[in-house]
Amino acid sequence: MPVTILHNPRCSKSRQSLELLNKHGVDPKVILYLKNPPTPSEIKSILKKLNLGPSEILRTGESCFKELVISLEEISDDELIALMTENPILIERPIIFDEQKAVIGRPPENTLNML
Repeated sequence: MPVTILHNPRCSKSRQSLELLNKHGVDPKVILYLKNPPTPSEIKSILKKLNLGPSEILRTGESCFKELVISLEEISDDELIALMTENPILIERPIIFDEQKAVIGRPPENTLNML
């Protein structure tokens, strides 16, 4: 089953997760998600595989998040997903997934759950 990684080459955890996949013989499809952000439907699909809500993959420490002045209590899931599509830096990284399951590569060893 093909494996995909939402990858940011500037992120050490993302690089380590990709290296772990390669080391175990997996040649994933690499999506540089900051340049090619996932669509809202792709994010929803990933969230379903992760069994998480949008706020659980949100990088609230990013300056972009602080600049947007978002109240997580007042924003809907669909609005939050749209915000992630418009500002992909807000999506936790890396996310590794296939057709059935997904993991967040934090720590990078979580990536091994995809093997």
